[in-house]
Amino acid sequence: MITIYHNPRCRKSREGLEILENSGKEFEIVKYLDEPISENTLNKIIDLLEISPIALIRKNEAIWKSDYKGKELTNDAIVKAMLKHPKLIERPIVINKDKAVIGRPSALISKII
Repeated sequence: MITIYHNPRCRKSREGLEILENSGKEFEIVKYLDEPISENTLNKIIDLLEISPIALIRKNEAIWKSDYKGKELTNDAIVKAMLKHPKLIERPIVINKDKAVIGRPSALISKII
């Protein structure tokens, strides 16, 4: 099953959703701002993306700039920041079995579906 972690207010996320809709494949939408994801799930996503937690952070968000920017943070602290403030999570994230991408640019999504 394909899963998209989606924020409907985000243009790139909507573009990613459109790619999935046009693919004709079944997929699940997780509106992660409405349905908080668990720490375990977030860590699994990071592992599938093969990135460090900091690479999943939206660094232009006001909450990042005011509360976290410039501080020495462990990976665990970064994950906890994303759990506390889900809008810090880059989007969209698309997962297909054991493959995952951040849909920026959205063409990356086509490579895993």
